[in-house]
Amino acid sequence: MPSSLFGRDVLSLADITPQEVAEILEVAASFKADPQKCIDEAPLKGKAIAIIMQKPSLRTRVSFEVGCSRLGAHPVVMMGTDGAFSREEPINDTAQVLERFCDAIVLRTFEDSFIEEVAHFASVPVVNALTDGHHPCQGLADLLTIKEKFGSFEGLKFVYTGDGANNMAHTYLLACALVGMDVFIATPRTHLPDAAIVHQAKEIARETGAHVHITEDSKSALHDADIVMTDTFTSMGQEDEHDERLATFLPYQVNAESFALASPRAVFMHCLPAHRGEEVTSDVIDSNRSIIYDQAENRLHAQQALLYLLLHERD
Repeated sequence: MPSSLFGRDVLSLADITPQEVAEILEVAASFKADPQKCIDEAPLKGKAIAIIMQKPSLRTRVSFEVGCSRLGAHPVVMMGTDGAFSREEPINDTAQVLERFCDAIVLRTFEDSFIEEVAHFASVPVVNALTDGHHPCQGLADLLTIKEKFGSFEGLKFVYTGDGANNMAHTYLLACALVGMDVFIATPRTHLPDAAIVHQAKEIARETGAHVHITEDSKSALHDADIVMTDTFTSMGQEDEHDERLATFLPYQVNAESFALASPRAVFMHCLPAHRGEEVTSDVIDSNRSIIYDQAENRLHAQQALLYLLLHERD
C-alpha cells in the first residue's frame, strides 16, 4: 500500500499529521544512512519533477535537484526569465500544462495565495519550497537534525527568537507541535505570529502533548532551552526596512550572553543564510555547539523522503 501521503499537496506542515511526520523522518534517516541504495534502486525512475524558483535559492535548489537525481527522477529547474510563471500566463493554464509533463511541482514563491492557487488547479502533488508564510521542507529537515542530535523529541525545549511573524516562526510552531516538543517564540509584540497558525499549532499540540508559548521575554524563554533557533531579521523583499528591523530585533540576538542562558547541552540552529553580527554573533554560530551545516545537509534527505512518499506507489 502507498503511504497516506501519496498524491497529496504539502503547502504547510499543517497539511500532515504527527504520524506522517514520523514516517517522513524514518524514510529520510534510511536514505541518509545508505544513499547508494536509493541511487541503485531509483524508486522514482521515469518521473519528472518541476522545480520552480521565484526567489533566489542555494540550499533549496541544490537539495531538490540532487534529491530528484538520487531518486531516479528528472528535475526540471525553472527560474528567472525562464521560470514557469514569467510570461504572465494565467496560473490555471500554467498549472494544468505542467501536470501534463511533470509528476509533481516544487514551488518557491512569495504569497501563500499563489501556491494555493497552483495547487488548486494542478492535479499532481504541489510542494511548498518556501513562501512568505511557510517553509515546511526546512521544518522537516530541522526535525530530522534535532532527532539525530537528541535521539527523540521527548522533554525538549525549543526556542525561536527574532521575527515571530515570518515563515520560519510559523513553521517551527507547527513542527514542534507535530512531534510533541514544547515551543517558545520570543518576539516583540509588533511582530507576533499569525493568530490562525498559532491556533493550528495549539490544536495539534492537544493531540501530541506539546505546549505552545508566545512571549516578548527572550531571556526567560532561553532559560534551560535545548534548541536555540533564530533567522535573519531582514528577509528577502524587506531590504529597505533593514535598519528599522535591526533596531527592533537586536534585543533578540543570539550571542554568548544569551546563549549561556540555555541548557549546557543546548545546540544552536539557523536555517541560513545568516547575517553574523545581526541575529547571531560569530562566537555562537561558529562554535562547536552550532549544527547549522547538519541542518543544511538534511534538507536533501528530508526532501527526498517527502518526494518518495508523495510519488512512490509501493506494493
